[in-house]
Amino acid sequence: MQESDGKRMQWVDHMVRIRDDRDQAAFAALFAHFAPRVKGFLMKSGADASLAEECAQEVMATCWHKAHMFDPARASVATWIFTIARNRKIDVLRKQRRPEPEDLGWGPEEEPDQADVMALQQESEQLGQAIAELPEAQRELIQKAYFGDLSHSEIAAQTGLPLGTIKSRIRLALERLRHAMK
Repeated sequence: MQESDGKRMQWVDHMVRIRDDRDQAAFAALFAHFAPRVKGFLMKSGADASLAEECAQEVMATCWHKAHMFDPARASVATWIFTIARNRKIDVLRKQRRPEPEDLGWGPEEEPDQADVMALQQESEQLGQAIAELPEAQRELIQKAYFGDLSHSEIAAQTGLPLGTIKSRIRLALERLRHAMK
């Protein structure tokens, strides 16, 4: 057990040297150890080899640029790096789900049916009212997530709330909104 604690402390020392001194040798050691593991993690979760390689390099670059954000009291170096990798994978998946410009229709669209326009307006008003009636903590998180287009991790970083709290509040808010829209 002491060897793993020693290894953990070695990675913390590397992160401190990267943060404080921009130590390239410490970063090279960190990169050599974690980049292949991050790539393997991404491949096991469904990414192809080239995407996993690209993401792993971006994750390690993030470690270099955001070393000042690492807090050994909150997580181990490995946990911090793999959390960055997981978030990067989620970002890539979101980007892949967005339609490409060639998939979007061009030119004038048909005029929508007036009944559809009225129904959509009423639903929008009903949704706006339901959002306004949410408890403030839930309403703020819904606004950040859906109108501010922030990920749960970005909201956690911005608000200082634990990720689990953010997910719970958003889930509860969505349940309330679903119920209000029925």
